[in-house]
Amino acid sequence: MMKAVIAFLRSLFNRPKVHAISTPKSEENGGGNHPIAPDHKAAYSSWMKQHPSALLMFDKMMEAAKGKRIVVFLDYDGTLSHIVNDPDRAFMTNEMRGAVSDVSKRFPTAIISGRSRDKVKQFVKLDNVYYAGSHGMDIMAPTRPLTSGGKHRPQVNRKGNEGSFQPAKKFLPAIQEIFTALEESTSKVEGARLEDNRFCVSVHFRQVSKEDYDILEEKVKSVLENYPDFRLTRGRKVMEIRPCIEWNKGHALEYLLENLGLSNSGDVLPLYIGDDRTDEDAFKVIERRGQGISIVVSSVPKDTKAHYSLQDPTEVYKFLSDLATSMTE
Repeated sequence: MMKAVIAFLRSLFNRPKVHAISTPKSEENGGGNHPIAPDHKAAYSSWMKQHPSALLMFDKMMEAAKGKRIVVFLDYDGTLSHIVNDPDRAFMTNEMRGAVSDVSKRFPTAIISGRSRDKVKQFVKLDNVYYAGSHGMDIMAPTRPLTSGGKHRPQVNRKGNEGSFQPAKKFLPAIQEIFTALEESTSKVEGARLEDNRFCVSVHFRQVSKEDYDILEEKVKSVLENYPDFRLTRGRKVMEIRPCIEWNKGHALEYLLENLGLSNSGDVLPLYIGDDRTDEDAFKVIERRGQGISIVVSSVPKDTKAHYSLQDPTEVYKFLSDLATSMTE
């Protein structure tokens, strides 16, 4: 009997260990700490070979950037701030704010987010950066003039309204109708949270149970059926209702380069950092241009057009701090 007990105990201690690593909350993995088996670690290592760490490759990137004009584009949630259950509490740290401020003093800098422009500005609290809210459908130039070698200044947009550009402005009344309808329709789905991002409506389901998610999705689709000029997209634990116009973060990147008078300059190097699938539109633009740096923020393998990777906002902070003090000119 004793031999059997000893054999059983040995079998327990000899089992292969599965280690847990911290991963960002996402639409695909549900968030939190998840046990990652050794084969998954191998997959991540293989993925990292295709999308190497931007920190490890920093010197090489800066060497290639010498003599070029860097323009910095940054997502907000999951990039400058950690993903949290309450979207109203997705605060960036003071250290991150300082790093973004230092970068913007050297290079033209824009924050391109799915949130409303005003909400992002409240979080970032900097006057010397461009803000592009609602996935680039609401763009505002800095309120304080910028200088980057004397070349960077706010411009007048295509329609003559200084400092702002809103390609989806005509949809505002319908967006408010959709928001009101969703408020009534989803009010009884526990954990569902609506966010008015001005030119799009976000339905957060991070705290919605798996059992209730299908109900929530059906309610959102039911409201959307009455608005054929709008489409449903998905991000990290969020459904978003957006106008059916050809405009995304990639278009916003191109517009801002044009606004700065840099769209056709051969010495311009756009640098974009983002974590969400909506950032892929910007990565594609950089790939099409054949010149630029694209960095995805992820600690798990994912399909991406980005050249490099950073694991989380902590690594983004380190990268931006290095960028602010780099010698690229």
